[in-house]
Amino acid sequence: MVLKVFFPQCCNRANSGLLVGRWISGHDSAVVLAVIHYPFIPGQVKQYVQQMQAKSGVELSVLGSWSLPKEGQEGMESFLRDLSTIFPQERWLQIKRHLGKTGFTCQILNRDQNGKVIQPDVIKKKKKKKKRKEKKEKTEDDDQRDGDDNEEQQEEEEEEEEEGEKVIFVHYEQRKVMLSQLHPVENGVPDPKTEPPSELRQMFKTVAGSEPLFFLDRYDDGPLKSTHWQSEGREASIIVELLKQGSVPLCMLIRWLLSIWTWICNMRVFNLYPLRFVSSKLSTCVQLSYRSEHMRTLSSAKRSTEHTEFMRKANICVSFLIDVALGMLLIWWLYRDDHISMLANTLVPAADHVAKELEELLQWLMGAPAGLKMNRALDQVLGRFFLYHIHLWISYIHLMSPFIEGILWYGGLSACLGLTFALSLLSDMVALLTFHIYCFYVYGARLYCLKIYGLSSLWRLFRGKKWNVLRQRVDSCSYDLDQLFIGTLLFTVLLFLLPTTALYYLVFTLLRLVVVLFQGVLHLSVDFINSFPLFAAGLRICRSYRLAEGVKFRVLCEEPGTALHLMMEINPLKTSTVIQTYRTPTYSCYPKDSWAALIKKLFVGELIYPWRHKTTKTD
Repeated sequence: MVLKVFFPQCCNRANSGLLVGRWISGHDSAVVLAVIHYPFIPGQVKQYVQQMQAKSGVELSVLGSWSLPKEGQEGMESFLRDLSTIFPQERWLQIKRHLGKTGFTCQILNRDQNGKVIQPDVIKKKKKKKKRKEKKEKTEDDDQRDGDDNEEQQEEEEEEEEEGEKVIFVHYEQRKVMLSQLHPVENGVPDPKTEPPSELRQMFKTVAGSEPLFFLDRYDDGPLKSTHWQSEGREASIIVELLKQGSVPLCMLIRWLLSIWTWICNMRVFNLYPLRFVSSKLSTCVQLSYRSEHMRTLSSAKRSTEHTEFMRKANICVSFLIDVALGMLLIWWLYRDDHISMLANTLVPAADHVAKELEELLQWLMGAPAGLKMNRALDQVLGRFFLYHIHLWISYIHLMSPFIEGILWYGGLSACLGLTFALSLLSDMVALLTFHIYCFYVYGARLYCLKIYGLSSLWRLFRGKKWNVLRQRVDSCSYDLDQLFIGTLLFTVLLFLLPTTALYYLVFTLLRLVVVLFQGVLHLSVDFINSFPLFAAGLRICRSYRLAEGVKFRVLCEEPGTALHLMMEINPLKTSTVIQTYRTPTYSCYPKDSWAALIKKLFVGELIYPWRHKTTKTD
C-alpha cells in the first residue's frame, strides 16, 4: 500500500512542530497545509484548528509531527511522538528530516479504536492470517489450476505486505496551488450519486479553501507560530485595498444611474412599435443595452463565489476599461487637428462621387451591357426608375450637408463611452448613407424573386403538378386547355424578361454585398472587443498557473533510506481553450445561415436583410 503525502515546499525547513492538514476521503493520501512550531500548548492547538475549520469549511486536523534536528532539541522526536495520544488519529505521521539529506523519512503509527498503538508486526500477522483463511476457502471450491494461480497471487501480496506501507512525498508550491483553478471547472454542489471528485481536484480544493489558515504570520502576537507560504508576511497591495474600499460607493452610484436609465427606457413613449422597431435595428441602441447589462452585472451587490462568475465579471471590467481607453484615444485624434471638419468636407464630395458612378452604371445598363441584348422597354423603365431615386438621394445629401459637421462633432463624443459606441454609430451612419443602394437591391431582388417563383410555378403547370400549401409538397393536378394556354403565354413573357431583371439584380446585389461586408467588419470589431476575455488572456500570459489544465510530476529526490520525493508542477491551460472557455456571451453579429443557405437565398432572390434581430445571446 502506498500513502501519498502532499507536502508544501515552504515547509521543508520549518521548525519542529505539528503538521496541520487534511486526510483526503476515499483516497490513501494526505495534504499538509502548515507546520505549527514548538513550543505550543496542545489545547490551544486544538482550539485553533477548530476555529480554522469553522472559518474555511475544510475538515482540518493534526496529521502528525514534523521533526527538524537542531542543537538542544535531542528529545524533541520522542516528545512529538507522545503527542499522538493527545491528538487521536487512526494514522499518525511522524516525518523527520535528517541532517545532510534532502529527503525525509516517515513513520506511520496506526491506532485501534481504543487509541492503542498497533505495531507493524501485529498488523502483518493479522493480514497474513486473514489471507491464509481466504486462501483455504478458495482452494476447497476451485480446481487445482485456479488454486495454483491463487497461491502465486497470495505469495505476491504477502511479499508486498512484508515490505511495509510505502510513503511518497509530493511537493507542491502552496501559493500557486491556492491561486490556481483546475479545469474543467465544477460549479455548484456536487451530486452524491455521481462519482466523487478526483484526488487531485480534492487536493486543489483543500488548499484553496484553507485561506484563513494562511493569515497567521510571524508578526502576529498570538501564542502559536506556524510555517506556510504566507508566514513571512501577508501578501497585499495598497492599491488593491483602496480600490476595494472605493468600489462600494462607485457600485452604488452606478446602480442608481442604471435604475434611472431603466425607468426612462420603460416609459410608454419608448415602447411604441416604431421606436421599439428602430431601436432594435440600430447598432448603437443594441450596444447601449448591451453595456447597460454589463454595468448591472458589475455593480451587483452579490459577491462572486464561483470561479466562472468571478472571471466573467473580471473580463467584462477589463474589456470595458480597454474600450473606454480606446474611445478616449479616438476622441483625442478627432479633436486634435480639426479632423472632424476634414471628414465633413470629404463626406459630401464622396457621396456625390458615388452617386455619379451609380448614374454611369445605370446608363451602361440601359444600353447594351457587355454586348448583351436586353428587353429595351423594361430596361428603360428600370433605368429611369433607379435614376430618379439617385436624384432624390443627391438632393437629400445636399440638404443635409450644412448639418453634417455638427452631427459628426456631437457623434464623436459618443466615443467617450467606448470605441464600440463609435464603431456602432459609424455602422448606423453607413447604413443611412447607403440606404439608396439598399432600396435598389430590394427592388431588384423582389422583381427577380417574383419571376423565379413564377417560372417554377408555371413549369409545374406544364408537368401537370401543383404545390400543395397545406401539405407542403408537390401533388398531381389536371388542368384544362385555357389554363395551359395562359400559362404558356405567361411563361414565355417571364422567361424573356428574366435576363434584364437578373442583370439589374446581380449588379445591385454586388453593391449591397460590398456595403454589408464593410458593416460586417465593424460588427466583428465591436463583437471582438465585447467578447474577448482580456483578463483571462492576461492571466494565461503573466500568471499561467492561475488557469490549470492538469499537473505533471518529476523526481525531486530519491536517496537511499528516504522516501520517494516528487515535484508537482502545474500545466497551464491552452490559449485556445482559455478563449473558448471564458469568452463573454454577446449579441453576436455572425450570420445565422450557413454559406450554402446564403448562396441559395442569393440565387432565388430572397432578401438578405442588412440587420438581424439581436435578441438571443450566443457563446
